[in-house]
Amino acid sequence: MQQFDFIIIGTGAGGGTLAHQLAPSGKRILILERGDFLPKEKENWDPIAVAQGRYKTTELWRDRNQQLFSPYQHYWVGGNTKMYGGALLRLREQDFEARPHFDGVSPAWPLKYADFAPWYDQAEALYAVHGTRGQDPTEPPADTDYPFPALPFEPRMETLATQIRQQGYHPSAIPLAIRLPEDAQGSVTDRINMELYDGYPDPTGAKADSHVVGIQGALQHPNVSLLTNRKALKINTDSSGKRVESVTVTHNGTEETYFADTIVVACGAVNSAALLLNSANEQHPNGLANSSGLVGRNLMVHNNGIVLAYSATPNPSKFQKAILIADFYHGAPDSLYPLGSIQNMGKADPLLLIDAVGDDMDTNGRDMDHFAGHIVDFFITAEDLPQPENRVLVDETGEIQVHYTANNLEAYQRLHAKLVQIMDQVAEQEGVGESTKYYGFKLGSGGVSHQNGTCRFGTDPKESVLDLHCKAHDLDNLYVVDTSFFPSSGAVNPSLTAMANALRVGAHLLEN
Repeated sequence: MQQFDFIIIGTGAGGGTLAHQLAPSGKRILILERGDFLPKEKENWDPIAVAQGRYKTTELWRDRNQQLFSPYQHYWVGGNTKMYGGALLRLREQDFEARPHFDGVSPAWPLKYADFAPWYDQAEALYAVHGTRGQDPTEPPADTDYPFPALPFEPRMETLATQIRQQGYHPSAIPLAIRLPEDAQGSVTDRINMELYDGYPDPTGAKADSHVVGIQGALQHPNVSLLTNRKALKINTDSSGKRVESVTVTHNGTEETYFADTIVVACGAVNSAALLLNSANEQHPNGLANSSGLVGRNLMVHNNGIVLAYSATPNPSKFQKAILIADFYHGAPDSLYPLGSIQNMGKADPLLLIDAVGDDMDTNGRDMDHFAGHIVDFFITAEDLPQPENRVLVDETGEIQVHYTANNLEAYQRLHAKLVQIMDQVAEQEGVGESTKYYGFKLGSGGVSHQNGTCRFGTDPKESVLDLHCKAHDLDNLYVVDTSFFPSSGAVNPSLTAMANALRVGAHLLEN
């Protein structure tokens, strides 16, 4: 039997970053990943292949009505970061405090922004974040500049930013995880096909995901091993039930078991909760780490939506993931409560526009190439609140059920209206003589790319699953290091906070 010091289950933002942090220690580290390496192939940049789910799991989950649905979930080395848009934003200081919202109060975190700030600095450096401090009025304080300057906006985005600024708002550059050759930093012309960066796998390695940064970095050390195509079935405890000792996985139809002194779960908020629940045993009949009954509860996925703003003004931008509008993050003159954030997203491909907007597009004889060349694509995010009934369950076969009902929708609706107001005003500023038309949709329960909250951390074992170092209250050597630990979701992409927390927890593990 081979004994490891650490087993890390999962290679996404949390697991991949933790592996990178622990690797130089010389400790014997085994990384288990249920997927394989995502192949480098021409379909990586094929909009139809990607949209049809070539890289998405074929696994189906059930909702609260027992209806099957297909989650936006990716099982590859690098996890969901293989397909993410690389927007790495910090939670705001106020996100760590109790905050009233339209549908209730978002709870305070047991640690505050200042506790995470140095780890945010390290995570931004590790993931080569390009950005500019001081443009966003809601950004939290930082002691350092971004590691690299923000990518310059293309002409249409620069004009749009100026027009938004003239309305009294503060458009800023989205902080992006992107690795460019040193002589090409900030160069528009040398972005290697990066128009297919957002929502696509990147075979060039320019996108700084947790595979090319975390796992590849960790595997440079001979003490680190990675086994792919190993789906974790359960975590086993010793006879006392106070310590975990091994992980049982399935590989090519057979079961294998691996042993370690410390086991870290980093499967993503849904799958981490499912694994703990599936690991129930005599000492832990309701699942591991679940004496509080909170494992799987308080699932949050954000109120996310896509807004496609069509105007008569052409938009020839190639790399459109540019502008962040955070002016409404904490509220608005006509809203006492937080609304959220607005970001550009990657350009919609003409071949996919009909699927994206449905049958309500008024083409007026124009083809999809015309529409794609005039649309500005936005992604809006409003906070959803933790509710115990929004939860992850497993059935008797171990399959996943996600019971989720959206909440705090007024914030989302108001944020959508703010974006429409801004773009309507842009049309007036341009004097194009044609009103802007809006298409798009709100993501449903399958849109779990921002999943978090199923194993919240805290000081009270009755009110939380994990302690302040993300160790399970109930077990001496079991940790959960992904977005599961979030007590609340904020309204920015959760990846950077997961990375920063993994670095924080990794430092604690090495000290102890």
